[in-house]
Amino acid sequence: MYRSHTCGELNESHIETKVTLSGWVHKTRDKGFVVWVDLRDRYGITQLVFDEDRSSSKLLEQARNLGREFVVQIEGEVIERTSKNPNIPTGDIEVLVESLKVLNTSKTPPFTIENETDGGIDLRMKYRYLDIRRNPIKNNLIFRSKVTMEVRKYLAENGFIEVETPYLIKSTPEGARDFVVPSRMNEGQFYALPQSPQTFKQLLMVGGLDKYFQIVKCFRDEDLRADRQPEFTQIDCEMAFVEQEDILKVFEGLTKHLLKAIKGVEISSFPRITFDDAMRIYGNDKPDIRFGMEFGELNAVAQHKDFNVFNSSELVVGIAVPGAASYSRKEIDALVDWVKRPQIGAKGMVYVKCNEDGSFKSSVDKFYDQEDFQKWAEITGASSGDLIFVLSGEVTKTRTQLSALRMEMAERLGLRNPKEFAPLWVVDFPLLELDEETGNYHAMHHPFTSPKPGQLELLESDPGEVRANAYDLVLNGNEIGGGSIRIHDTEMQSTMFKHLGFTEEEAQAQFGFLMDAFQYGAPPHGGIAFGLDRLVAILGGQETIRDFIAFPKNNSGRDVMIDAPSPIDQNQLDELGLKLTV
Repeated sequence: MYRSHTCGELNESHIETKVTLSGWVHKTRDKGFVVWVDLRDRYGITQLVFDEDRSSSKLLEQARNLGREFVVQIEGEVIERTSKNPNIPTGDIEVLVESLKVLNTSKTPPFTIENETDGGIDLRMKYRYLDIRRNPIKNNLIFRSKVTMEVRKYLAENGFIEVETPYLIKSTPEGARDFVVPSRMNEGQFYALPQSPQTFKQLLMVGGLDKYFQIVKCFRDEDLRADRQPEFTQIDCEMAFVEQEDILKVFEGLTKHLLKAIKGVEISSFPRITFDDAMRIYGNDKPDIRFGMEFGELNAVAQHKDFNVFNSSELVVGIAVPGAASYSRKEIDALVDWVKRPQIGAKGMVYVKCNEDGSFKSSVDKFYDQEDFQKWAEITGASSGDLIFVLSGEVTKTRTQLSALRMEMAERLGLRNPKEFAPLWVVDFPLLELDEETGNYHAMHHPFTSPKPGQLELLESDPGEVRANAYDLVLNGNEIGGGSIRIHDTEMQSTMFKHLGFTEEEAQAQFGFLMDAFQYGAPPHGGIAFGLDRLVAILGGQETIRDFIAFPKNNSGRDVMIDAPSPIDQNQLDELGLKLTV
């Protein structure tokens, strides 16, 4: 038996108990006549004591030779600690060691195994197995496990069946780039790793499994950022004989359950907003509604004077930043520079200070009077002490720029409280998006999304106006889930493929299996997929997913720990019928 107890469970009730512990040497403190060793495992830290009065000279020497991260087993007696540590659960006791066995030695780690480590991110990624020993990463992975268990519990209690779908599937041209896998037995042909189990879960609905879920790995060969990895995990769900309202109800329930079970937070309200209103009021389709700063469109009250910058713009729009009228000119100029950065792309910014005495001071005083600024304040919802920022230009770009500024100001003002949770459904997305470069339409979600009832006819006359029977669940400014009611009959699916530019032959080659299945009694169905990595990070009070994944890739899509991707042997290439050109 390697251990009778863990290093996190001993307390005063165990005093005079003989125990066996195993773990890693966290640190040692040698005072000459006494040696203390902190022994660590997943559960906590227990202080071990060796001293000249009660320990043999051999045992004392063993303790002095222990290095950081040695794996050891000890036997001893729990005693009361003289100098107690109220900061850890085992701080009232220590173990007087009677025998010590080194199970494995350790090289000196390249960084300290502490909550606040001296290791940079690249170093910790290379030695991720050591990083996992640190409490922040270890606790994040335990937290992730708790979330997934609660997901399974809720879905199972609501009649969902967990089904595994294939990882080696057919490559399709829709969506992001596929990771492809060459087939040795079918030379010159390739599998793809799934970007989602979309078609398979629809086939399960045809198969009569009317409530499906899977916690599943998905793969996308695309550029990375803090909340994106080449392989990621989805909570993938589908239901048959449902309308949009049925799905929203079930997955509001899942979100409420997770918030209550994991965070102890009860949420009663899941407001809904259309895609068009989200873009108009917040400038993006995943708005953070924990704070205000809603957009105020100023065209009607700002384009009647001689300020040509506004007069020549498609959109003039502003936000009121609460309490920021005290900003100095230097601080405002720094924010002007911030929005001019290439990442944001604004050409400039106008400001209006709403003074405490009711007057206004602006960077465009010579073009507008106090009455004009009063109207701007009313439209943006500004009060005395607030600061109005105004951007102008082409509609979509300007909204995107102001949205970025809104989020930046909220961050600076501490309005994005990670302990506060504000869910929001965004509905009525456009079914199709126009590619400005090619002039062709593509599916905003995927080609299996159904148009809203009664809008199919618009596909011929005005495809850009067709609304999708789709919905996204947003939490704290992050999309955590999205889905739609699917097309379930062959004729409508064929029409959709035609409008997406597929010929009949191409549609049959890519998706013939699904079209064939629809001819055998496909029920009305729809579903949703949650991004588990992102959901766990937000519930954990963060927005970067990397620290909630056991073995993540870096920003170049590499696993620096195992050095992947890497070249493969020429014999393997020959077996696959592949030739590399450099």
